[in-house]
This record gives sequence, C-alpha cells and structure tokens, in this order.
Amino acid sequence: MAKSCKRFLFLLLLMVLLVLVGYLGLGILYSGHFTRGTWINGIYCTGKTVEEVNLLLIEQTQIPNFVIIDDNDKTYEISLEEVSCVIDYTSQLYRVMYSQNPFRWIGNDTNDRKLSIEPHILFDEKMLFQAVRKSFPFVVASLKEHDLKIYKDENGYQLYNGMEHVLNEEKTCQLVLQKLEERIYSLHLGEAQCYTDLPLTVDMAETLLLYEQVTDFQQCNIVYDMEEEMIALTPAIVAEWILVNENGEFVLDAWGHLMLRDGAIEEFVNWLADEYDSVGKARTFTATNGKEVVVEGGIYGNEINRKKEIAYLKEAFLAKADEIRIPTYSQKALHRGKNDIGDTYIEIDMTDQKMYYYQDGELLIETDVVTGNMKRKDATPSGVNYVYAKQRNRTLKGEDYASFVKYWMPVKGSIGIHDASWRKNFGGDIYLTKGSHGCINTPSEVMKELYNLVEKGTPVVMFYS
Repeated sequence: MAKSCKRFLFLLLLMVLLVLVGYLGLGILYSGHFTRGTWINGIYCTGKTVEEVNLLLIEQTQIPNFVIIDDNDKTYEISLEEVSCVIDYTSQLYRVMYSQNPFRWIGNDTNDRKLSIEPHILFDEKMLFQAVRKSFPFVVASLKEHDLKIYKDENGYQLYNGMEHVLNEEKTCQLVLQKLEERIYSLHLGEAQCYTDLPLTVDMAETLLLYEQVTDFQQCNIVYDMEEEMIALTPAIVAEWILVNENGEFVLDAWGHLMLRDGAIEEFVNWLADEYDSVGKARTFTATNGKEVVVEGGIYGNEINRKKEIAYLKEAFLAKADEIRIPTYSQKALHRGKNDIGDTYIEIDMTDQKMYYYQDGELLIETDVVTGNMKRKDATPSGVNYVYAKQRNRTLKGEDYASFVKYWMPVKGSIGIHDASWRKNFGGDIYLTKGSHGCINTPSEVMKELYNLVEKGTPVVMFYS
C-alpha cells in the first residue's frame, strides 16, 4: 500500500514536471515568436518570427502611386518604384512581440489578438525629389517666364503676368515628402497653397498701370447691326486704333495717356462700307432655270454714308457709348445684309425671255416677255435694280415713239416694266430683231396682276444667262 502511494505520487510529480517543462518550453519558444491567437493585418502569426510575418505582410501590401493634382484638377502620378520605395513592418512587429507575455499563451485561442499596424516606408529622398521635378506641373513651371509685359495677338493687346501663381518648387517637394511619411498618397497643389505671387519691380508696376489704360481703350461696347450678322468693335479691332511708334511702342500724350491713331476710325468705316455696300457690285444669283449667274451693275443696294458714319463713330467711341448701331445710309435696300435681294423679287432672264415674281420665296408669277431690241442696240441692260415708282395710264415717249400703257413700273432711269397691248406674242427670239426700246414688255393680263402685287422698293434682277 505504501509502495503504491509512493508510485502514484511519483507519477503525479512526473506529470506535473512534464507539464511544467512543456509550458516553460512553449513560453521560451514564444519569447522569439508570436503567441497563440495573434492576428496582424489579417495574417495568423502564431509561432512565426518577426522576419516571417514581415515578409507575409509585405507580400500583401500594395502602395499606390503618388498623385499630384494641379490647380486645374489634372492629375499626374509618380511611381514609387522610381524612387526605390521599400516597405518594412519590422519595428512595428517588434513592438507587438515585446508587448506579449510568452508565458500567458494558455487560453489565447479563445481570446484572439487581432491587431492592425502600419508599415514604415523607406525611399531615396534624392530620387523622390527628382521624380517630383519631372512631373508635368514642374515642367510647366520651368517654362514660365517670370516677367510682366504687354503683347499683341489676334485678340488685341494682352497682359502676360509671369509673376502671379508661381509654383513654389521647394515647398512642393517638402510637402510630397511629408505626405509620404504620413502615408498619404496625394497632394493638391492649390489646396496646399503651393502657388505664390512674386513681388513686382518698379518697371513691372508701371507696365501694369499702362495695361489698365490699354484695357480701357480697347474696350468698346458699340455693335454694328448689319441685319444678317452683328459686327462688334472687339479689342482686336480697336487695338489697331492705338497710336504706336515704328517699334510698336505706345505713344503717350503730355499727360501720359494713350492716343487715337489718325485715320483709324476712317479705316474701319471704309472697311465696313466696302464689305456691305452693294450698289453696282457683282452678285452671284441662282436663276429659276437652275443656272448660277453673276449680275453686275444696277441701282439697287445699300450704300453707307461714310462721312456721317465716321463723324458718329469718333464721337461715340470717345464718349464710351454702349449701343447697337445701325449705320447711316445714303441709300438703303430692302435688306441690309450681304444678301440684300432677299426672297421677294422680280427676276428677268433676258436670254430665256422670261419674267418671274417671287414673294417670300414662293413663285407667284411666271410669264414670257419681250426685252430690248438687240439688232437696234436697244438691249435691256443687266443689273440689279428696283421698282422705284408705280404709275397708271401713262404715255411713254421717245424720239420715234409714244406708247400708252395702263401699268408702268420704272426700274432704272427710263427702263421699266409695262404692259404692251400692241403685242400679240411674247417670248422666244422676238427681242433679237423686234424687241422694245429697252423696257420689259409684259402681257396685259399678267402686268395687271404683277402691278397689284409688287411694292415699291422690290428688287429686280435682270441678266443674260
């Protein structure tokens, strides 16, 4: 009995000793490894060394490229591979390991430690700054001339101010470095106030004041209404009115003010008139028969009164007028645009011996006519004319004739459109040998209808096709 007790005690002591040795052995093992139930960034670390866990964490870590955002919200990426970026969790892992008690591993499976740590990012600072300076915002900044000057382009005089909104390169580089150390992978240059204004020199300040004068001078709010289009007196136009010397430098008066160049306003008004005056000018016209004809001469059209318009514009410009202007005309057509004929007109094709009347684009009358006698050299002249009068029951007289007509519509001098009761036939080649003295002879019943439809001022397009 005594032997059995001793044997039991011995075995019990031996088991306790083995458990103690195992416990202490695992405790000693965990002193260089992570204890049971340890999770770091989603990785189960039990029994693993710092080096082993560090490699596993590095494998699953993705560091994004660094993004620089300029003041126009355009983004430019810098690859961290270019700057020899290295990721390391060692220092953080050692902190975790040193915080654990290797001899309190029992029960850890039921009370897991789930930890989250951040890596330490190492990179070559010199290579980082080189990569930043090669980014697009820095390339743009390097091309920017730090100057202030007035220059001229197709939009008039402009101001180049290279002293405003200058990228502070040193500050930008330091902020990129700081962001990376804080594990922030983007930098907005505008929000971070990486742009600054440089101080102006005395000459630059004077140039800035001069440009204020230039801006005021070439700011004109007069707009010419030419019916089909509006011609604004833009800075591009008015810039040509500023007096400059042979070197293109502004000429100032005794008070330091810009001066209006002599003849500048006359040049503009003459250009406007040359562009839009149409009396006697050649026009391309699409005839009813489908042919495109060029019609020259005639008395119909627009003609700007250049003298009056020059006087107006000089006064209005200096007074800083703000208005929409219809020019003063010596003669006005039904329309003031370049297409001054419009879609209501009389068309006379002397070759086809046809007359047409269009009203608002709709053909209302089509008739044969007889025009001037070609053999007697009384050919009806071509040109764009207009009905400048309407008369009833008139006797047309010439050197060798006196003809009574019921309807008379003169279009150019003594040439007009009228009925010809003495004729039985119209059209064909009658005009070659037995034509009129230059007028457009029209069948009586058609002439009555035409007379009642047509208003004074209606264009009359007359041509040989």
